[in-house]
Amino acid sequence: EEAVEPMTREVLTGVKTEVTAGLSLAGALGAYEKSFPDFYRALVHGGEESGALPTVLQHLADYLDARQALKQKTGLALLYPILVTVVAIMIVTGLLVYVVPQVVGVFQQSRQSLPLLTRALIGLSDFLRATWPYLVALIVGGAVAARMALRRDATRRRWHALLLRMPWLGPLIRGTNTSRFASTLAILVGGGVPLLSALNSGARVMTNMVMREAIERAIERVREGASLARALGETRAFPPLLVHLVASGEMSGKLEQML
Repeated sequence: EEAVEPMTREVLTGVKTEVTAGLSLAGALGAYEKSFPDFYRALVHGGEESGALPTVLQHLADYLDARQALKQKTGLALLYPILVTVVAIMIVTGLLVYVVPQVVGVFQQSRQSLPLLTRALIGLSDFLRATWPYLVALIVGGAVAARMALRRDATRRRWHALLLRMPWLGPLIRGTNTSRFASTLAILVGGGVPLLSALNSGARVMTNMVMREAIERAIERVREGASLARALGETRAFPPLLVHLVASGEMSGKLEQML
C-alpha cells in the first residue's frame, strides 16, 4: 500500500478489510469493480480455486505490463490520424457554414448558370445552416436510445453479431477477443488451474457476447469428452490459427506455450 497512489491505497485498504472479514480475494476485488475489471477478477478467482494464486498473479502482472505497453503504442499510432480527421471535419464544416454562403452572393449577382456540383454544395450548406440544431439533437438522442437499447441482452447480442460481420471491424474484434481468451487460458493453465475452470474464467473476460456463448458451448463439449481444439473448432467463432495451435499444444503437452 505504501508504494501506490493515495486513491489506489484507499482501494487496497478496502480490499484488505474485506479479506480480513472473511471474503476471498476475488470476492473482495469484486467490491471494487471500477478498479479491478472482470478479466482481473476472473484470473484471481481461478488462481484461488487451483491453489496456484502466486503463479497466476505473476503471469497476470507480466500480461498487464505487456498490454499497457501495447495500449500506449496503439494510442500514439492513432493520435495523428484522429487529429487530422477532427481538423478536416472542422475545416469542411466551417467552409460549408460560413464561406459558401458568402460566395453564393457573388454567384447570384452574376446570374450565371451554375454547375450541378456547385448547386449541390450550396444546397448542402443551406441544409446544414437551417437544421444543425436538429441534427445535434438527433445525434444525442440516437446515442442515448442506443445506449438504453444495448442494456437488453437480446439487442446487445444482435449488435455484437453485426459487429463480427463487418468487413474491417469484425476481424479486429474477433482477434482482440481471441487474444484475450488465449492469454487468460495460458495464464490459468500455466498456473495449474483445471481446464474447465480455466475455460469458465476465459468466458468471463470476453467482451463479445457471441464469442462468449461460443466458449460456453465449447465448455459443454469438453465436459462431454471432446478435445479443446475440436470443441473450439465446432463453434466456428475463432480463427483457424487458434484451433490449430491448441490442437498442437494438446498433442505435445505444451498447451500453455501454444496459447
